[in-house]
Amino acid sequence: MLIKIVDEVEVQEAYQYLQDPGAGGIDLFVGTVRNHAQGKEVVKLVFEAYAPMALKEMQKLAQQAQQQWPITKLVMLHAVGEKMVGEPVVIIGVASAHREAAFTACRFLIDELKKTVPIWKKEYYQDNSIWVNAHP
Repeated sequence: MLIKIVDEVEVQEAYQYLQDPGAGGIDLFVGTVRNHAQGKEVVKLVFEAYAPMALKEMQKLAQQAQQQWPITKLVMLHAVGEKMVGEPVVIIGVASAHREAAFTACRFLIDELKKTVPIWKKEYYQDNSIWVNAHP
């Protein structure tokens, strides 16, 4: 497993880690900063985390996924700090012998990460900023 809280997420790092001759499918989800939310134009996001707790929760989710699906390799990377529109902020990757397990486990991991991992997001608009719930 490759699980980290980082300043910059690297898509290539995640993809290279997931390479395995036993994997017939790799599912890679890349979450990016979009330019709109709540009917407003988003300028940037700022992510903060309590890293020791966030990593512990990410490990727990990874273990749950490995118990439910036949996963060959797994990646969970989340960025902290200021991120501009279009920048990647989270990567979830799963390699498995078959695509169904890779798709399903990847979906589980991103959904649960947003619900349970203590990473906070502040949205900056043209006219103000607010802390937002990570799982709308």
